[in-house]
Amino acid sequence: MRFEYTDTVSPDFLLLCGELDLSLNEQVGGEKNRSEYIQLNHLKDIKDVIIAYDNDIPVGCASFKRYDEECAEVKRVFLREGYRGMGISKKLMELIETYAKEKGFQYLIVETGKPMTTAINLYQGIGFQTIPNYGPYKDMEGSVCMKKQISLVYK
Repeated sequence: MRFEYTDTVSPDFLLLCGELDLSLNEQVGGEKNRSEYIQLNHLKDIKDVIIAYDNDIPVGCASFKRYDEECAEVKRVFLREGYRGMGISKKLMELIETYAKEKGFQYLIVETGKPMTTAINLYQGIGFQTIPNYGPYKDMEGSVCMKKQISLVYK
């Protein structure tokens, strides 16, 4: 498995994001059932992307964007079905955490949906704690928001 750092211009990232959207639609019963979330998943503010490759085949991705001075928001985490359960998602998240820390962030935050139990288990398993819904997810009952401290806070 090879991991490559890139950005949202990557055709492989765009391909995987399209597959992620199809997967989310399947899990929640169609695009209409996630319409309020679609507007929050645009790629324009994401500059930091990691793609997992099996030889030259893109199999998964994870990214983050600046949320505020201290927090980076994890976005667009996806792994193709045939590659799940192999620890690749954990490795992607480990790399995202290191990358965000190198850029000076102290926390990672992430939003996922209540039906996404696999994602929730992944995040909890690597140290994320459930927090009150933040930002645009504040009034979305179907959201689960989480946070993880990734570096020491000096004040």
